Amino acid sequence: MIVKEEFLSKLRRYFSLNLYEVKIWTALLSRGVSTAGELSDIANVPRSRSYDVLESLEKKGFAVTKLGKPIKYIAVPPEEVLERVKKNMKEEADGKVQRLEELKGTEVLDELKSLHTQGIELVEPADLSGSLRGRHNLYNHLELTIRNAEESVTIMTTTQGLMRKIEGLKPVFEKLKKRGVKIRIAAPITKECSRVVKDLGDTAEVRHANSKARFCIVDSSELIFMVMDDQEVHPTYDVGIWVNTPFFANALEGLFDLSWKNLKPAKEVLPKQ
Repeated sequence: MIVKEEFLSKLRRYFSLNLYEVKIWTALLSRGVSTAGELSDIANVPRSRSYDVLESLEKKGFAVTKLGKPIKYIAVPPEEVLERVKKNMKEEADGKVQRLEELKGTEVLDELKSLHTQGIELVEPADLSGSLRGRHNLYNHLELTIRNAEESVTIMTTTQGLMRKIEGLKPVFEKLKKRGVKIRIAAPITKECSRVVKDLGDTAEVRHANSKARFCIVDSSELIFMVMDDQEVHPTYDVGIWVNTPFFANALEGLFDLSWKNLKPAKEVLPKQ
């Protein structure tokens, strides 16, 4: 049985299987019913490992043990496997979330917070910086930083960046608005982003700016800036820099304020419907 490595790699990612599991599973699918020895030969997996692998696949819902001698295994239809895996993943994720929720208000979390507070007190302000690689990690840190804002959030971004931020961070913006946090966003306003800008309503003040700059300032103290053009880099290779620097963040916000006064509100430049 010849199965392309690329196909096996996709299956491993989608179904969270190791290499031996995905080889045995595809071999079983190709036979429908088979013994561990036969599957070992077909999949080129050591026979000593095939029984453990099949036991694992059975527990995960990919196979069923057939009654009788010799022991044979029956492949579960892929559609059923998909539903089982989805259900198992959801139950596992819900369980993990529940365990994390149970940490709130416990001594464990208090001790972790104490460790962090003591550690921060020993760190030089200049050391509170980091590189964020990949847009997924970048936006996770961006959300965390913005969520803790107490006074202001200032964002300069591109058209595509504006759409991503409104669609991904709108619930966070709404919570900040209720807390009285001032949110300002400057970006090129085009027909492409008109819908998301209107959906944002009065949660944040959006103005039109002909700029490709990409940065976010929170409370005039924390700064996250992206070093690449989001139109020319793949999301996995996007890079951002996070710095906790009130001196520089405050200075940059001052420059933003000067530019902000001359920018038109988004509603004045939105394409007419």
